[in-house]
Amino acid sequence: MTFNINNFSIGSKETFIISEIGNNHNGSFERAIEMIDDSIEIGVDCVKFQMRHIEEVYRKSSLTKDGEDLGTEYVIDLLKRFELTLDEHKKVAKYCEQKGILYMCTAWDAKSVDVLETFGVTAYKVASADLTNMPLLDKLSQTGKPLILSTGMSKEEEIRKTVSFLNSKNTSFALLHCNSTYPAPLHDINLKWMGKLKEIHNVIGYSGHERGINVSLGAVALGASIIERHFTLDRKMEGPDHAASLLKNEFTELVNGIREIEESLGTGYERLLSQGEMINRENLSKSLVSSMALQAGTKIKKEHIKVCSPGQGLSPQFLEDLIGSELKRDIKSEDFFFLSDINGSNIEPSDYSFSLDWGIPVRYHDYQEYAERINPDIFEFHLSYSDMELDPADYIKEVSESGFVVHAPELFSNSRLMDLATPDDDYRNDSIIETQRVVDITRSLKKFFPKTKKPLIVANIGGFSMDKNIPSEEIESYYERFAESMSKIDFKGVELIPQNMAPFPWHFGGQRYQNMLISAEEIVKCCKKLNLRICFDISHCMLACNHFGYDLYEFSAKVAPYTAHIHIGDASGVNGEGLQIGHGEIDFNRLGKILTTKCPNTSFIPEIWQGHKNGGEDFWIALQKLEGLL
Repeated sequence: MTFNINNFSIGSKETFIISEIGNNHNGSFERAIEMIDDSIEIGVDCVKFQMRHIEEVYRKSSLTKDGEDLGTEYVIDLLKRFELTLDEHKKVAKYCEQKGILYMCTAWDAKSVDVLETFGVTAYKVASADLTNMPLLDKLSQTGKPLILSTGMSKEEEIRKTVSFLNSKNTSFALLHCNSTYPAPLHDINLKWMGKLKEIHNVIGYSGHERGINVSLGAVALGASIIERHFTLDRKMEGPDHAASLLKNEFTELVNGIREIEESLGTGYERLLSQGEMINRENLSKSLVSSMALQAGTKIKKEHIKVCSPGQGLSPQFLEDLIGSELKRDIKSEDFFFLSDINGSNIEPSDYSFSLDWGIPVRYHDYQEYAERINPDIFEFHLSYSDMELDPADYIKEVSESGFVVHAPELFSNSRLMDLATPDDDYRNDSIIETQRVVDITRSLKKFFPKTKKPLIVANIGGFSMDKNIPSEEIESYYERFAESMSKIDFKGVELIPQNMAPFPWHFGGQRYQNMLISAEEIVKCCKKLNLRICFDISHCMLACNHFGYDLYEFSAKVAPYTAHIHIGDASGVNGEGLQIGHGEIDFNRLGKILTTKCPNTSFIPEIWQGHKNGGEDFWIALQKLEGLL
């Protein structure tokens, strides 16, 4: 169950963060305005104040200090001195509207509700002290506005009674776990009780009065959809709330921490491998491999098998299933076993038919094997930095009737990623030198593939950052440096085609932030300004669309006219890259119509994660599924 406050969905994945200013302005309108401005900078979703008509809240004898306890006398004295006037309250609400931040107020009495209704408030906060105040709750329910109720100072049976009452009124509301002491001792908070509170009512949050931010972060991890914390400019100011309040830097840290936790929580329904985990699994985990050369027809025994890295073959969990299987193929010593060696489901390439030129990705070492099995329009050579030290003639035995494309290495020696846009001049110069080497190698390959007059070079041009995105105002300088780098490279006879990128690329098992060639508008602008075409990576595009809320098909229609070559794979979420066709979110029938119409003279390859395993099995599956669509 969720409900809306303005455009914010309470109870959804994103936590609703309230900066409780309350009376911490200490009666100063100017200070209240300053605290609103600070709260906006902090990044909260809402600023909250408190309104009391004190003569409505306290009995007359209390206001005259006639025999009241010292504690009550102290509180009343502070309230009399620290309340804003009604006119100031109205100005505060108006200022929040002008600044684009949600204003909320705790109404401590019925008269305050009437006043706040003239402000046009969209929701009300109910203080812990009024959780059992049924007349006030009835008054608030009649407004039809959502309520957020703190549960401090109340027993379970009292909370349940209030929940039943509000449900009978069809009121939308949330409950906040709370300990109403200022500051609250850690041993009294009982954060685990939030689980019980969730059973009582399904939209819950946390109103914290403890020192620091860790408990509030823990509350988010335990399911809090709302976090409310008191805010102060100075904890030494007069009044009990200041000691339990956060300073600006602390509140900022809390908001950042909450957003990180939100991103990390996931759904909890399924354990999926991230792209980075899949990369590291491939590099570090184990596979079942042959301990010796074996011929087709061999019945596999335990002594025929050993366990070795990398994890590119059949998992060791299938050891017992593999024993006793009859081999359908010849294998060399230390060849990987695959699931097809158990179930006999080998998939072979066939004669494919596409309107676009088609191909497959290869490395030097497996090119000859593929060339003997299929005759594609193009081969796309994926170079590693070690491949750049090899002589292609040692691997390419004859002139081919196919064309070719080269994919430049992402990683060069000394663990450096290609980055033609970095502000680090030495790093960028190294990338320029390595890119020129790629160009030279590409030119040397032309003699083996005379069909290709001007070969394409796919490149990830850089513009990534490690810990957070580059500020938007700096991005243009990255494109300028990329243009400068391009001017220093001799591209005669070849064409560099930058690849559009995913927002969170995985480079060798570690996540980065990508800052260039993410949006369609950026790509088109770059292509026009620098007279470039791109390698359009469909999977990357889907991940970017999911993250930023773009429409994949509108995106594709915009960049297709500037496309020279296409990488095709399915995708899901912001991390599911290079999935098999049909295993993600892309409608390839719809996409195919866009590509064949708007870039009919391009080429493509299926770029499926680990598609080369088991003789290219996943490439053949992808090509089968794409026939008739491209």
